[in-house]
This record gives sequence, C-alpha cells and structure tokens, in this order.
Amino acid sequence: MGQGRGWEGAVLRLMRAKDFTLTVTDAEDVTPHYRRLRLSDGGLLAAAGVHPTMWVRLWFENAGRPHQRAYTLVDPDPATGTFGLEFALHEGRAGDWARAAEPGDTIGATVQGTGFQHPDPAPSRLFAVADPASLPALNSLLDALDTVPATIWFEGGTEGLPLRTDPARHELRTVPRRDAGAHLVAEVRRALPGLLRSTPAPYVWIACDTATTRALSSYVRKDLAVAKQRVNALGYWRAT
Repeated sequence: MGQGRGWEGAVLRLMRAKDFTLTVTDAEDVTPHYRRLRLSDGGLLAAAGVHPTMWVRLWFENAGRPHQRAYTLVDPDPATGTFGLEFALHEGRAGDWARAAEPGDTIGATVQGTGFQHPDPAPSRLFAVADPASLPALNSLLDALDTVPATIWFEGGTEGLPLRTDPARHELRTVPRRDAGAHLVAEVRRALPGLLRSTPAPYVWIACDTATTRALSSYVRKDLAVAKQRVNALGYWRAT
C-alpha cells in the first residue's frame, strides 16, 4: 500500500492499514440515483472482523491521481466473504465508477480507522440525522440498536430507498434539502431540545454533509450540553 496512492496511501501504510481487492459480483439500480453492488471481499472480513457501521476506503483514479472515499458495508457475511455497498450517485469519480460497475470489475479497498462502541448505558432513545449518502450506515446502526426507539431526520426523498425503519418504534421525519442544509439544521434545532428533555439516556448520531454535520454536532454538544460520548458525528460528503 502507498505505491500509486500518494500521501494518503503513505499515511495509511504507516498506520498499518490493510489492503484488499474487491470483486463486483452483482449490480442493481435501486432508484435512478441509488445503486447497490454486491462484492466478494478478497479476505477482508476474515482479516478485519465485522462491527456495526463498518466502513472501508475505496480507491479511484481521478485525473491521474489517487482518490479515496469511504463506504459502509451492507449485510457483511463472513461465511461467504461477501458484502454490499450502496452509492447515492452524486457527481464525481466514485459515482461514475459505481454507475458503470458490473460483475467482474475489481477495486482496491483499505481498512483503517473504522470502529464502533455500543453506547453505555444503552440509549433510551436514538436521535439520528442522515441522508441518502449515509443511509447504509443508518441502517446498520438501526440493526445494531434493534430494540431502541428512534427519531430520525432524513434529508431528501425516501421513495424507493431501502430504509430499515420500523413504524412501531421509529419516527421518521423527512426534510427537503434547502439552503445547502440550513433547513435541516433549523428543523433539528427546533425539535431536539424538547425531545431531549423527556429522554433520560439519549444517543445522538449525525451523518450528513460536512458543513451540516459540523453545525449540528457543535449545537448538540455545546448548546444542548449532550455529553461527547453520547454523540457520534461524521461528515459523509462535501457540498459544492
């Protein structure tokens, strides 16, 4: 690792990251803007194990330079050495690759930096803020916290998307994307304080575009004083 992958690859090599070659075995257009691939893992799951919201870095070539993006594993199966990847098809090299991918295609992947700790004490309610790009991670989290009720703000349309929400315990609030995410921030700020007052052990999970995630994470930690170990926030893409 590192050769042909610039400074990012060199840094990951120093951090003892592990490299694998994935092979596409199946491809499905879930919606015109959301694509699912199934891949054989090249030994990845046996070497790295599996945990909720687990992600890998995929390597693409972009104008002759290495380019990496992180994607959450969908339904990883160590027994067969397979997992899915789902792509919200934004413009860019990763989206272009996913659109064209077909069985037999290969791509390099690196495992480094992924991890998950179950909240302790267990949440009495989950508060999640997500969008199509982070949907695989949201689904993995809902699977892991399978008995925990949740309030979910989801930015963008949900028609046709594989949301693993259960109306019996999950309240889904869809929010249109407006003003570069500012509308979502306002909706969460309007509702979350009152909801937190009736939640003895909250867990807040935020995974949207980088600017929105940063704004909401700061608000939850500083203004609402939610303990940092009860907040997990990660920007999934950059608005341009």
